[in-house]
Formats: sequence, structure tokens, C-alpha cells
Amino acid sequence: MHVLFLTHYFPPEVNAPASRTFEHCRLWVREGHEVTVVTCVPNHPKGRPYPGYRNAFFQSETVEGIRVLRVWTYLAANEGFLKRTLNYVSYLVSVLAQVFRLPKPDVVVSTSPQFFCGLAGWPVARIKRAAWVLEIRDLWPDSILAVGALTNPGIIGILKGIERKVYRTADRVVALTEPFRRHIIRCGADAGRVTVLPNGADLSRFQRVPRLNDVSDSLGLSDRFAVGYFGTHGMAHGLDTVLDAAERLASHKDVVLLLVGDGAERRRLEESKRRRGLDNVLMLGQVSKDRMPALLGSCDATMVLLIKNDLFKTVIPSKIFEAMALEKPIILGVEGESERIVRQAECGICIEPENADALAQAALTLKEDPERRRRLGENGRKYVEEYFDREVIARRYLDFLRDAVKCHKNR
Repeated sequence: MHVLFLTHYFPPEVNAPASRTFEHCRLWVREGHEVTVVTCVPNHPKGRPYPGYRNAFFQSETVEGIRVLRVWTYLAANEGFLKRTLNYVSYLVSVLAQVFRLPKPDVVVSTSPQFFCGLAGWPVARIKRAAWVLEIRDLWPDSILAVGALTNPGIIGILKGIERKVYRTADRVVALTEPFRRHIIRCGADAGRVTVLPNGADLSRFQRVPRLNDVSDSLGLSDRFAVGYFGTHGMAHGLDTVLDAAERLASHKDVVLLLVGDGAERRRLEESKRRRGLDNVLMLGQVSKDRMPALLGSCDATMVLLIKNDLFKTVIPSKIFEAMALEKPIILGVEGESERIVRQAECGICIEPENADALAQAALTLKEDPERRRRLGENGRKYVEEYFDREVIARRYLDFLRDAVKCHKNR
């Protein structure tokens, strides 16, 4: 089977969409299938090509057996609604401009985010006469409405109309969570064509590492209680809560909070940290995926945070599973599906989103109880091994693609 995968993000980018797509495609190649990925030049989140890459009209490389085709896009940093929208739309335009250079696949998979990347699968699949599987990682446009990035009712109505149309048109739809699946069905998709394939963790990569290691030594964490946030610094994540919690923890000199990653809010957060004199907050930039296990392993606990919004009750951030795999207790400031998993797994402390007092108290609670930290960490590893092993999920995904191809050919 030949899979043509359309994605806005792909390694060496390190965000969750890039990792998920790469890890799935890598396994499919190992299973003997041909996989072609069509993506952008790596540039997230700063909007600048990574070293060794250029924003060319069309370029090709091979990554662990995956043929990667990179098309030109209008590059923009992960900030500013208009420029980001131009970035997303330019991907759709470039893919359509290059469609006759793309190989003939059995199935086209297009993933959202971003919306226009997901939408690109529709015409490409029709031109190539292939099955179309749409993957929904974010409910769009709801996700941009949730952070106030779009308010024009006319544009919102048009986008919601397109959303309903693509759900009904795709041969199959992959949803990351059960609430996503219910939403897609309410929008008109046939329930029998929608399945849930959640995020997970690459258990071969994310394994427990010693708390005291070269990274903890270099960052000065060896004799301090470290709680880390790893991921995008965006409008949806409410990371001012971390800075507010740091103020409350100022008298606890042996406690440090880490913010690791980049995004639209990073510069503002850095300025706020400097202005408030928060010496107990350590802010690192984006790090490679290879460094993540050791860096996360240097922490005593992790934070998974989003703003308080009903939409985010439907999401499950992938960083939850990586923390579980590394046996790190989680301080979770997300309601809904994420909270259900953490409580069921008994792998962390759930707090109200955007509650700095609760975040500070949870950090102190874990600091004072190493036995509880150990137990929560072990529980998380067992749970992710049973339910969220990325390799198992990738095999289920492959079966779903085979079924889509079979049904498409039998029409």
C-alpha cells in the first residue's frame, strides 16, 4: 500500500503533530508499505528555515525510509493571526500546484492542524483517485475561537460550513479523542467512518532515566526540586499561571519551575519573568526530540496546562503520555478528557486550570512526599504501556487505512 501523507509539520520540527506523523509513518515503512510525506520546510515556531534547509519551490529527501517532499510556503512565526493564516493557505496552494508531481497513492491522509492542510487532502485524493482519510488533531475553527483569535461571524460561518462538508466527504475520519469523534458525527459524518486513534508515547525512546544526570548537573537542578513544562508557549496554554505560582513559591529556595519550548507567548513571558525578578523560573528554548528524555528526566514532576475553556475539555495533550512513559508525576491543569485519564491512571494531581495557588501547592505536596512521586510515576508507566503505546496505535491506524482503501476500491 502507498500512503501519501499531507502534514504541515514534520521532523526535524519537534512539536506533537510532527512526532505523531513521523512515528506512525516510520512503522508503516517498516511493515513494508511505501510512504510519501508532503510537508513544509522545517520552520516552526520561529518561521525561519532550520539550518541546512531552504524555502524552495520543491525539494525531496528520505528520512528512515520515508520519502519527504517539501513545498514552498509563506513562512511566518507562530504569532499573528493574519500571517499564520497566509502560511497555512500557502501550503494548500503549493500542494495543489505540485499535485501532478506527486506519486499515485492508494490512500491520501491529511492532518489538521492545520485546517487548510487537512482540507488539501480532498482535492488531492480526487485528482489521484485515491481514498481520503482526514485526521483531526484539533477541532478547527473552534480552537482559534477558544483563544479569541477570530471573531468575525461571517468568516466563522464559512469555516464551520467547510468543516461540516469535509467531515461528510472524507472516506474515513480519524479523531484523537472520543469527544472529537462525537463532534464530528454531530457535524454530519457517518459514525461508521469515524474512529478514535489517540496520541501516545514511543516507549522505546521515552524510558525512565536517572533523575541525576549530566543535564540536571548542567542546569543546576541536582539539589533542587524541579517541576517542568515542556511544549508550546501559546495563547492556549496559560503559562502566566506558572509565573504566578513561582511568586508564591519564592520563599522555597529549593524549588525551581522550568519552561521548555517556544511559541507566540515566549518573549512576553520572558519579559514578565525578568520584570518580576523570578529567579526560581528557568526558561529554556526549543530542544531537539533526542534531548527531551534526559531533560524531562531531570525533573521531579511535570506540568500540563491549558486555559480554562470548555473546548479544552475535549483534548488530550501528548505530553501527558511522554511524562507517563518517563515515570514522572503530572500536575494537570486541564479539565475533561485529560483529567479523566490522569485520575484513572492515578499518575498525578489534578488542579483547576489557571489556578496559581493550586499549582504551587501541588508542587509542594509532591516535593514533600517522594514515595507518592514514585508511586504516581510507576502508575503512569504501567498505564501508558497498556493503553497508549505509539507502536500499537500505529498498527491500528494501518488497519484503518487498509479498510479505507478496500472500501474505496469497492465503490
